[in-house]
Amino acid sequence: MSNVLANILGASPVMPLEKHIDVACRCAEQLAPLFAAANRGDWGAAEKAAADIEALEHEADDLKKEIRLHLPKSLFMPVPRQDLLELLLVQDRIANRARDIAGLVMIRRIQMPASIADDFLDFVDRVIDAAKQARKSVRELDELFTAGFRGAEVDLVAGMIEELDRIETDTDARQFELGKALFEIEATLNPVDAVFLHRVIELTGDVADMAERVGRRLELLLSD
Repeated sequence: MSNVLANILGASPVMPLEKHIDVACRCAEQLAPLFAAANRGDWGAAEKAAADIEALEHEADDLKKEIRLHLPKSLFMPVPRQDLLELLLVQDRIANRARDIAGLVMIRRIQMPASIADDFLDFVDRVIDAAKQARKSVRELDELFTAGFRGAEVDLVAGMIEELDRIETDTDARQFELGKALFEIEATLNPVDAVFLHRVIELTGDVADMAERVGRRLELLLSD
């Protein structure tokens, strides 16, 4: 991987971060098949999705380590190296949270109650939208770097970040409604199961929060 990364770095010092966010986003995308399989009780398919998440999380972690090691310490760049490393850290949390969710779902064999299952899957899709929008925004880093973080490219990325904010706000609203709906049926559930169902909803919402934090770090790069 070092040689591959070195080749990428030779072209641009920010392209490895674009590669990393792609892997982190793919990790989040696997939450959809994971929950769909879990909700229908297909634990073989759920195990496959969970294994894919784990493999992608390891890939993201390896990339993170390589970027830290090989991102040049002295670059004539319009933004500080440390700011790029901070962006890398928040990107990595998307993959980490997806891994945490997959582990909990598989250990507890968690299935959403039928009355909220469809709304929950819609919520998961919207959370994935946030991760995709974060990826779309970070993919502009190379253009931003070339433009010296100035000009029309800055306005383009600022607009992408605004859209990311709107998506994350929508996931917050959906998470709140799911929490309310789950509370209304708690009396019909095993109390321990209810606790873990609330936890899964919370952790899933965290993925959108992490994506929104990617936008915040990009915003700081734009303002430097």
